[in-house]
Amino acid sequence: MAQVEATTERIIAADAETVFDALADYNGTRAKLLPEHFSEYEVREGGDGEGTLVHWKLQATSKRVRDCLLEVTEPTDGQLVEKDRNSSMVTTWIVTPAGEGKSKAVVSTVWNGAGGIGGFFERTFAPKGLGRIYDAVLAKLAAEVEK
Repeated sequence: MAQVEATTERIIAADAETVFDALADYNGTRAKLLPEHFSEYEVREGGDGEGTLVHWKLQATSKRVRDCLLEVTEPTDGQLVEKDRNSSMVTTWIVTPAGEGKSKAVVSTVWNGAGGIGGFFERTFAPKGLGRIYDAVLAKLAAEVEK
């Protein structure tokens, strides 16, 4: 089993605190940012950053659906970590200042991939697919906070 990683980033025309607060708002803003690949979104505990427990299904391909139950932590300023209780998947969001009134949002997801030929295809194609999904999330995030 090899580790698989997908990373996407975007410069957003809003300060880092505004961007981070929108990402950490699981009760309100976060649900608005999710493209059609996400379903059954539900905040089960908390709802604002650290201590949040959130559920969703992520349909990465027509055949592949992940049932995710994510525990949210904030290990450092500007960082949200979502650890899936149902798998090895960990998604880290990092928001940093990027000049006057701008910020850089980076999202990176890692998980233990399958072995064999299936693992080869997963390592080859999954990062691109997940990158497109998170690019859509970051585009919606930018639209939300740049209003």
